[in-house]
Amino acid sequence: MAVNVLVAPDSFKGSLTARSAAEAMASGIRRADPDCTVRVVPIADGGEGTAEAMIAAQGGRRVEVEVRDPLGRIVTAAYGVLPDGTVVMDVASTSGLGLVASTELDVWNASTHGVGDMLRHALDAGFRQFVVGLGGSATNDCGMGMLQALGARLWDAAGQEITRATPDTCRAVRRLDLSLLHPAIREASIRVACDVANPLCGPEGATAVYGPQKGVRPEWIPELDAVLFKLGSALTDASGVDVLGQLPGAGAAGGLGAAFVAGLGAKLVGGIELVLSMLDFDSRLRSADLVFTGEGRTDAQTAFGKAVLGVATAAARAGVPVICLSGAVTDDARVLYQRGVTALFSVAQQPASLAEAQANAADWAARSAESAMRLFLAGRQSALKSREPQQLR
Repeated sequence: MAVNVLVAPDSFKGSLTARSAAEAMASGIRRADPDCTVRVVPIADGGEGTAEAMIAAQGGRRVEVEVRDPLGRIVTAAYGVLPDGTVVMDVASTSGLGLVASTELDVWNASTHGVGDMLRHALDAGFRQFVVGLGGSATNDCGMGMLQALGARLWDAAGQEITRATPDTCRAVRRLDLSLLHPAIREASIRVACDVANPLCGPEGATAVYGPQKGVRPEWIPELDAVLFKLGSALTDASGVDVLGQLPGAGAAGGLGAAFVAGLGAKLVGGIELVLSMLDFDSRLRSADLVFTGEGRTDAQTAFGKAVLGVATAAARAGVPVICLSGAVTDDARVLYQRGVTALFSVAQQPASLAEAQANAADWAARSAESAMRLFLAGRQSALKSREPQQLR
């Protein structure tokens, strides 16, 4: 009987997109068993690649649009339109770390204006249903740039309007006016894929937890956090929604979560759960005998809402074994064995530098998938043989 394999990895950051990783694994699986049926379903958990995964799975189309990047430069980005008219977009495509070189990181002057540019374009085109992947931002502006692009206005303590909201320009912010937001916002339904529960401010807030990966120095944290507090206060006053309390996810993407909820009336939902639901992943599992998944690095954090965990949880419900192939697997990733993952493997074939590993990622993923598939087939054959009636042996 032919084996049915479902291949559903996340991206290998810096090496492979989710689709490239899936295709590489699929090629190795087919080398091990040319007769097997392989279905490729690239996934994401709300970060970079979420829109691409949904477009690939549902047959949507891409719409290109000019937006501002985190530093205000005009770049071309794209959002997806699914067959049912739902728009899917990634914050990372307009305001992401991938748009800023490591030498250019400047969170004081970074803005989410590009997110608003993209939303405005889709609203003007008549779309009203949105899914937004919130991960991977290079910003810490409480979403003020996004709100400004959609018509919001900000004033400082001297009554002067702030024309480009960034942490630097908003040090003296006093008031936010949401009355001139794009009128179609009131008709829009926005679901935001968010896998963190961090508050806006404080030791577990946006600046302290996620600022360092955006180039924030330790000595800047108190001042940046104070700016977020001012912006959060202004947003609370303007919307009536308390974003400074215990709003889970308010601190996501440098406070963009707060702006989506309070400014745009969006709903924050679990990223991987949303993606798997929209991909009808449970239905895809029904005919699967084996699932391959993976990511760039699998560690204990994977167990906190990442894509691999979502796949493993769904597969466990269906009674389907899961093989996870990742660029790196740390010892603390063993916790995933209690969460639905059957086996964890690093795709690394030999000692190598990061650059060498990234250059060989596709080939190594294919070779690892081939080896894992051969092991699965050997176990399957052994199990079948043990069930044969004694007289037929």
